[in-house]
Amino acid sequence: MNKCPGSAERGSAVNPAVITPSENSPSLAEVVKRVAEQQQSQASDIEKSKAVLFQLQVINLELEKEMNSVLLETKTTEREIHLQDDAIEVTKYRCENLEAKVRALYSENLKLRCDAEAVQEEFEMILARNNEYREKMKDHKHLFWEMESKLPIMIELAEKKAVVEELKAKKEELICDLQNPEGSVIKQVQEETTLLKREVTTLKDFINKKRDLLEEEKKKHAKLKKEIEVQNKRYDAILKRLHCQLNKVHSNKRQWHWNIQQLEKKAAELRKCLGVAELQNIM
Repeated sequence: MNKCPGSAERGSAVNPAVITPSENSPSLAEVVKRVAEQQQSQASDIEKSKAVLFQLQVINLELEKEMNSVLLETKTTEREIHLQDDAIEVTKYRCENLEAKVRALYSENLKLRCDAEAVQEEFEMILARNNEYREKMKDHKHLFWEMESKLPIMIELAEKKAVVEELKAKKEELICDLQNPEGSVIKQVQEETTLLKREVTTLKDFINKKRDLLEEEKKKHAKLKKEIEVQNKRYDAILKRLHCQLNKVHSNKRQWHWNIQQLEKKAAELRKCLGVAELQNIM
């Protein structure tokens, strides 16, 4: 350890060879007192210096801690800035993808709209043709009944019925005449009856033939009616299928419209986020 200057002075002060008593020189007690006071002053100064040094060391440690904390915060901030840059790049990439998807969805929506309009036009054309076909079938049925009522066989059948009624009336008259006991009348009536029976038989055969022809015409009419019903069922099935397709197109259109709205909202939010991030970077 280094010796204090005060101790050296004290040693020199008590050396009898150095100090020579004189009348004007201070006494030994005064010298010792001065040396002690100097040593106490120096010790007090040393303690104050130590305290100041300790305080400076504490302040230095705190400054080093603050510097380390600032460095750590700086590194953390730099890392966050890099992460923000990466996030901004990812967001830009997502925005570009979303914009591409929005454009694709918009074009697909336009295509679906065109397809829906084409299907609607086709449906209206088929419906118009179907209504026209039904009107034609009604006119055909009405015309068929009119033509059937004007057929020669139907006219002839009506005439034959009138003849049969007339013959029945004559038969009643002949029955009344037969009650007359005159033989000539009975014979004449019998001959006429025989002739009439032959005519009736001929008429019955003719009526049967005409009836067969009428049955054939009815069968043809029934067959035509069945074909008309089949055509109506087929067109009804086509109409149902077109209705289903149209409903499906409208449903897809609503779904795509909803998806486009959602994507537009997401794109607006991402643009808003990008705008805020760019403002932060500028600041």
